[in-house]
Amino acid sequence: MKKFFLRFLPILFIVSVWIGFSSPYFFQQKVPYPSKYQVTFFGPWSHYEEFAGPVKNNAMSDVIGQIYPWKYLTIQILKQGELPLWNPYNFAGTPHLANFQTAVFSPFNLLFFIFPFIDAWSLLILSQALLAGLFIYLFVRELGVSKAGAVLSSIAFMFCGFMVVWLAYGTLSMAIAFLPLVLFAIERFFQRKSIIALVLVSVGVAVSFFSGHIQTSLYVAVFSAFYLCFKLITTRNFRRFCLVGLFFLLGLGISCIQVLPTFSLYEASVRSSLVVAEGEIPLSHLVTIFAPDFYGNPVTRNDWIGFYAEWAMFIGIIPFILSIFSFFGRKQTVWFFTLIGVLALAFASDTPLRQLLAVSGIPVFSTSIPSRMIVLFSFSFAVLAGFGLDSLQTLLKENAKKKIFLVLGISGIALVFVWSILLVFHGVPLDKSSIAQKNLLLPTGLFVCLTAVVLVQLFFSYKKVVPIAIFFIIVFATFDSFRFATKWMPFDDRNLVFPDVKVIKTLQEQIGNGRVFGSLGTQVESYYGLSSLEGYDPLYIQRYGEFISSSWTGDYHEAERSVVQISNGGVYTERVLDLLGVSVIFHPKSDTFVNWAFPVWANKEKYTPFYEDDRFQLFTNTTALPRAKLFTDYEVIADGKSLLKRFYAQDFDFRNVLLLEDNPELGKSKNIPAGKVQIVSYEANKVVISVSSDTPALLFLSDSYYPNWQAFVNGSETKVYRADYAFRAVKVPKGTSEVIFIYKKLF
Repeated sequence: MKKFFLRFLPILFIVSVWIGFSSPYFFQQKVPYPSKYQVTFFGPWSHYEEFAGPVKNNAMSDVIGQIYPWKYLTIQILKQGELPLWNPYNFAGTPHLANFQTAVFSPFNLLFFIFPFIDAWSLLILSQALLAGLFIYLFVRELGVSKAGAVLSSIAFMFCGFMVVWLAYGTLSMAIAFLPLVLFAIERFFQRKSIIALVLVSVGVAVSFFSGHIQTSLYVAVFSAFYLCFKLITTRNFRRFCLVGLFFLLGLGISCIQVLPTFSLYEASVRSSLVVAEGEIPLSHLVTIFAPDFYGNPVTRNDWIGFYAEWAMFIGIIPFILSIFSFFGRKQTVWFFTLIGVLALAFASDTPLRQLLAVSGIPVFSTSIPSRMIVLFSFSFAVLAGFGLDSLQTLLKENAKKKIFLVLGISGIALVFVWSILLVFHGVPLDKSSIAQKNLLLPTGLFVCLTAVVLVQLFFSYKKVVPIAIFFIIVFATFDSFRFATKWMPFDDRNLVFPDVKVIKTLQEQIGNGRVFGSLGTQVESYYGLSSLEGYDPLYIQRYGEFISSSWTGDYHEAERSVVQISNGGVYTERVLDLLGVSVIFHPKSDTFVNWAFPVWANKEKYTPFYEDDRFQLFTNTTALPRAKLFTDYEVIADGKSLLKRFYAQDFDFRNVLLLEDNPELGKSKNIPAGKVQIVSYEANKVVISVSSDTPALLFLSDSYYPNWQAFVNGSETKVYRADYAFRAVKVPKGTSEVIFIYKKLF
């Protein structure tokens, strides 16, 4: 029993630290979700005084507005036995599975079939840190690092800056957590030729890509490919290189079920025409490697410069110093991780290498925020820290004072330099200097503790109690990482996660196949199944964004980078609302008569109230077109921008004339067709419409056009025309027809 305990003591230590971090969920019934932030700052809950209160961390808006409701939508559709290919609730409809962040194929979605949603979410979020810690422990142990060194690497990585600040999202941190598993499998196969290791290579790569963040998963793939090449160079075993490479490619091949739909959407989105050359980390922020709050922290509301989450490079002062000790080991592996770590730091920071990447035009790499590559630096130096702890043990046993003094001396000089910038050269604004000084005290104190432990061991104990010194070093490093993680991560009341309110229930009951417009937000629309025009997402259909942006003046405007929001005061806002079937206007009473709100009060004939409480009103838009409508009059304009200009012309009759880019070869008529259109069923991936018409006509559906949609009229496939620049239409014959729109193709 004692031997078993000692064997698994490192794992127990890692798990214990993780349980300590997760204790608010396990022992206090709180959840790792910013619910207090949600009800305090997001409508409609922010209008209720009873929800107001102090918020720990207000830097997680995307969790509320995107990730959590998308996950909820994903699980609801999966439980119906279908793939969630389409989101009908945002952007007048948008691809869902192809939006990488929805993580439709993540195996962790199984949690939501076992546990209540909020508990499955909590386990998903918390498991990321545990998996990252266990996987890197396995990897560095396979590299020959001691158990103590492996524990240090584990703690440094599972609570590094990138892991912690993105933990609440359940995507980026999960994607990178599988990097050490893939590297472990590669290393294991080269050492022991294990078939299980080959399988793990494929599984690790695929699960990373299924985790919901393509940028991070591409980093995993590139890093893994470099490591595989490194193993070929150092072992010269071409046969094993080919076998591992084959299973690596198999993992990428499995990932294609997610990657290919995403690239199809990418080509149709605004991202395909953008190059993001901003977001790199200033070199002055290198100090946050060991003093993460040097420039303040959003949690304490005293950050004053930069983007805390995007620039999070913390690994801790002790792991960072120990990574320097790793050079005394003189192993090829150390130099590999040093090179990768330094290159990652250079590409993430404001350097010529970063600028070179920005102008390269490489999809994802050049169009995504560059600073996130810092995670490869954090991972590499976490690995080096394990090697460094082993090197330090050896140096202590050998009483190698000069080498130890060299590293500690360089580290001490670096700290003195930072302090001199603050106190002597006033390198930060004087009114912010106290913040920087306060947050530099802990790293300085930990450096002093590390130095004291090493010197006591060096001068008084020699070889006898090295394990005790190593124990204290691990404890100090764990304290630093644990403090950083618990300070950032919110654990809030589970009852405040999307709490029901009467106005939302009324909307759900009354909206039917119409759409809603107002100060709701995408979090409400996706979660509660309320169709809207607006949306917030890095990937959305560019044509639709251009259509909405152009409604401001009627002239062509480019789509916004990540958001579609129709202007409340746009010249053609009401035309868009009517065309797209916005039948309900959501109006907070506190917005009445303010100049930035939609003036629902200005036209009492057009907007009639049907619900009112002490905070909100709901209005019916009496002139909104139905979601599906027949047209017999149309114009064909092949050029998209010319078509858009025609749609927003003052004299254009959008209610009776349809604009197409291809000729449907259907006899035009200015007579309004006599007939009936009824939406029989409306599901995420399938819309069934019953049509009765006294003449051949065009059936217009005001859902976003996307080429993966197919249409069938009376069982025969028919062409889907792009209508009014961004929507759908099909030809229907005279008489009664059944029209089915179905989203079948993945890419």
